[in-house]
Amino acid sequence: MDNKLRLFSSESVTEGHPDKVCDLIADTILDKALEQDPFSRIACEVCCTTGLVMVLGEFTTEGYIDIPAVVRQTVADIGYTNAEFGFDSKTCAVVTSINEQSADISVGVTEALEKRRASNDPADAVGAGDQGMMFGYATNETEEFMPLPITLAHKLTKALGEARKSGLLPYLRPDGKAQVTVAYDGNKPVYVDTVVLSTQHSPDIEHADLEDDIIEKIIKPTLGGKYLNDKTKYYINPTGRFVIGGPAGDSGVTGRKIIVDTYGGMCPHGGGAFSGKDPTKVDRSACYYARYVCKNMVAAGAAERMELQVAYAIGKARPVSISINTFGTSPYSDDELLDIINDMFDFRPLSIIENLDLRKPIYRFTTIGGHFGKSDMTWERTDKADKIRARLKELSK
Repeated sequence: MDNKLRLFSSESVTEGHPDKVCDLIADTILDKALEQDPFSRIACEVCCTTGLVMVLGEFTTEGYIDIPAVVRQTVADIGYTNAEFGFDSKTCAVVTSINEQSADISVGVTEALEKRRASNDPADAVGAGDQGMMFGYATNETEEFMPLPITLAHKLTKALGEARKSGLLPYLRPDGKAQVTVAYDGNKPVYVDTVVLSTQHSPDIEHADLEDDIIEKIIKPTLGGKYLNDKTKYYINPTGRFVIGGPAGDSGVTGRKIIVDTYGGMCPHGGGAFSGKDPTKVDRSACYYARYVCKNMVAAGAAERMELQVAYAIGKARPVSISINTFGTSPYSDDELLDIINDMFDFRPLSIIENLDLRKPIYRFTTIGGHFGKSDMTWERTDKADKIRARLKELSK
């Protein structure tokens, strides 16, 4: 490697990875609740292992959810429909333990601290569902305003799923993961240094054939010629065999792939997971909003890269802090940019929910391939960019 270059790696996982099985079940349950009652408060946790799915959580909803039916259909949609895979939608046991949301939490969400102190602003009515710090990020290194390593890793896992379902590589099974290492010259991505790809497969495929298929039919067509070169190294199923996979190969838990869900490690994560949580939970909705803010700011030319942290107190509508980091890529001071952000964006939970239209059953779609960089999600809009540019022009005078 050129000593002037630095390496950065990110990974993605397929829908058949045991942790993603759990995330997808949790978000499908959430969507079923929101379809019937948009004001549902759901905190759904799922874990799975060989032959077993457990659904736990606190649900307050006017809707009815047939949880075993949702679990079995979701597992079947993923592709675990055969006992030979070690996990079968028809025969796996489903155990549930569901309670209502704690009254101590509910009171702070239903009536925020600001409202209890006589605020008449409607947006002060809903308090944050928990304390914590949330992060958003955007960079201009890709058209999605996402870091290149996680963008490429997601493209590879998507291609794996499509090759399995289309029959292009019929020996593939649902579990898999991809890791992409990109060489950077400063902040500029130069080439892909390493691709690590592991995929579950039937026992009758030879490793050499699988390796050739994955490189020639998945990696090269997906990543193209822009970043692959003769320096790129490939590691396909490095152990040589990956027949036992999914929940039969490893237990799964909701929220264990939070770095896959966000920016591939390029940005910090506050710790709260997304899947299974309704939008009153700011560890989901505020991360979406922080992404929305950063993407608009970067799209407007405020910085080449921006990271935003927002922190909340449980039961309080207004955040306790907002801070940014532009990594030396902005001609403007942090104070100048924060003034724009505070003037143009409202971080209170009810405003976030309404501005991003988050009470709809949209969450199953977010689960696979990351929650960011998908153009049809509301937090990926750049509808504030023109107004931000106008503000930046005023600063430049």
